[in-house]
Amino acid sequence: MDAATLSQVLKILKKEIKKWKVPVVGLFADEAVDRPFATLISCLLSLRTKDAVTEQATRRLFDQASTPQVLLSLSQTQIEKLIYPVGFYRTKAKNILQICRILLEKYDGKVPASLDELLTLPGVGRKTANLVVTVGYNDYGICVDTHVHRISNRFGFVKTKTPEETEFALRKKLPKNEWKTYNDILVTFGQNLCAPLSPWCSRCVVQKYCPKVGVKRSR
Repeated sequence: MDAATLSQVLKILKKEIKKWKVPVVGLFADEAVDRPFATLISCLLSLRTKDAVTEQATRRLFDQASTPQVLLSLSQTQIEKLIYPVGFYRTKAKNILQICRILLEKYDGKVPASLDELLTLPGVGRKTANLVVTVGYNDYGICVDTHVHRISNRFGFVKTKTPEETEFALRKKLPKNEWKTYNDILVTFGQNLCAPLSPWCSRCVVQKYCPKVGVKRSR
């Protein structure tokens, strides 16, 4: 799939995904007063965790404390109880407190907009940092999770082995006007139709464009 075809596919999918639920991180970003901070915390909680669990845990946490200042008034144990049963909840509670301290000490309580600075925060990898840049700050970044990695390869747009390789390949090939929305579109598409093992190709509005690279069985 070349860049022109991919742009056509994304245009079609952008309309198609409106009938499905948006990824949980975008949901909290849309509701928040401090969009970058809500994006950062909800993304951290979402790692290795299903969206339904993430949504409930994030709501419990933000109902108690939605700013770095207020979060620091809670103990690690209190945060653990609020976010349980997200994956690695103890480590995430510890990282959230450390991040809040750093934000207050170095950034006047604000989340940095720089990818390099975001990557220095505890527990923040490239996926989370890019999501803060794109969803939190509406700036240019490419967030690659398992859905984006899988579908970009399934489309034949890239040929990579890891999400990080996919991010750097996309930075070279993906038209920049697609960067900000690429993750939201493919994550929603991947969660609802383009499944890992048996995608719903018979229901897919873009199946005629898709070479189905690596697909051994479909529905």
